[in-house]
Amino acid sequence: MASQPTADPGAIDLDQLDLTDPQTFLEQELPPMWRRFREQSPVHWHPTEGLMPGFWVLSRYRDVMAVYRDNRTFTSEKGNVLTTLLQGGDSASGKMLAVTDGVRHREIRNLLLKAFAPRVLEPVVEGVRRRTERLVRTAVERGACDFAQDVAEHIPMATIADLLGVPESDRGYLLTLTKQALSAEEAGQSVEESLIARNELLLYFADLAEDRRAEPTEDVVSALATATIDGEPLTEEEIVFNCYSLILGGDETSRLSMICGMRELIEHPVQWKRLRAGDVTVESAVEEVLRWVTPAMHFGRRAVVDTEIGGTRIKAGDIVTMWNTAANYDDAVFAEPDVFDLGRTPNKHVSFGYGPHFCLGAYLGRAEIHAMLTALRTMVTEAELTGPGRPIHSNFLHGYSSLPVSLTPDQAGLARSRTA
Repeated sequence: MASQPTADPGAIDLDQLDLTDPQTFLEQELPPMWRRFREQSPVHWHPTEGLMPGFWVLSRYRDVMAVYRDNRTFTSEKGNVLTTLLQGGDSASGKMLAVTDGVRHREIRNLLLKAFAPRVLEPVVEGVRRRTERLVRTAVERGACDFAQDVAEHIPMATIADLLGVPESDRGYLLTLTKQALSAEEAGQSVEESLIARNELLLYFADLAEDRRAEPTEDVVSALATATIDGEPLTEEEIVFNCYSLILGGDETSRLSMICGMRELIEHPVQWKRLRAGDVTVESAVEEVLRWVTPAMHFGRRAVVDTEIGGTRIKAGDIVTMWNTAANYDDAVFAEPDVFDLGRTPNKHVSFGYGPHFCLGAYLGRAEIHAMLTALRTMVTEAELTGPGRPIHSNFLHGYSSLPVSLTPDQAGLARSRTA
C-alpha cells in the first residue's frame, strides 16, 4: 500500500493514534500499523475529544466480515462512515441505498440492480475500453502526463455520467464537486467546503430528475424518476440521494485504484514485467490492485442491540468501524499480504464491502481497472515517476490527486491501437 510514512511503525502507541485525523494516514506506514492493531487490540476502543462519541475499530478480516454480513445486529441508518457516524447520523438515512436497511433497502437495490446487471452494462463496458484506450494512447504519444488528472479521473466519471445521463458539458463541474465532497486534495479544505459541494451535487440532481421526469430517456436518472414500488413513485429525496451516491461511489473507488495501480506498477517492476509478458492474467491483476490499494479505507455501523465481537462486549448504540485497509492485509487470510502479487489467488478482498451493502458498481469498477491495465500493458514498455504524487487528505479514502509520470511507448502496440 502506498503511503508517506514518517513514524517508526515499531513504536506505534495505539492509544495515541487518531483515526479521525486524515494526517494519521499520511504519517503512518499503514500495513505495520494495522498489524499492530490486529495483534494487540483487534477490537479496539477509540475515544474522541469533546462531545463526539468514541467508536470501535475492527482490524481482523473475520470480524469485519461478520459485521458486513449482519444487518440485523448492525445498522447503516445512523451513518456508514466516520464523518456521519460521529455527527449522530446521515440526513439521507432511509432514502439513500447505502444508509438504508430492511425492506426499503431491498426494494431500491432491486430497482438499481437492473441498471447494473452485466448484460445491461455490456455496451457501457465497451465504451470504457474505447475511452481508456484513447486516453492512454494520448498520454503515451505525449511521453509524459499527470496520470491522475490526464487519464484516470476521466474514465469512471465519464462512465457513470453516461449511465446517469449527465450532459457532457456538466461533467467537469461534477468531477470537481465529487472530489470536494468526499476528500480534500489539500489539507486546508474545510468541512464547510465539502458540505457546500455535497449540497450543490444534490441540487444538480434534483434539477436533472425533474427534467427526466418530464422527458424520460434511457438512463438511470430517468429510471429512478419514473419508477414505482408497489404503485408509488420514489420520493424526490430518494431519487436525488441515490444519484448522488452513484456518482460519488462510481467515481472515487475506480479512479483512486487506477492512480495507485499505476504507481504500484512503477514501484514493482517485476510485477509490471509479469503483466506485460502475460505471466499473470489481467483479471487477477485487477483484484490485487483493489486489495493493495483499498481506496475506501473503512465503513461503519451502529449496533442495534447488545452483542459481542471477538469476545468483546459491544453495547446497543455503539459505533463500530470496519477497516477494509486492515482486513485486506490480514495474514490469517492472505499469504504474504505485504507482497504485491498480481497473480494472487484466491484474493477475497473486501474493497467493495460485503453482504447486503456490497457495492452495486463492482462489476463496472473492475471493468474500468481491467481496461486501464490492458491499455498500459499493450502500449507502454516502461513508466517512471517524474515527481512526487500528491496524496489526498482523508480518513475515508486512500489515493493520490496527482501522479506525474513518463511513459515509454511500445511502438507496435501503439500502432495496433491507432488502427483498432
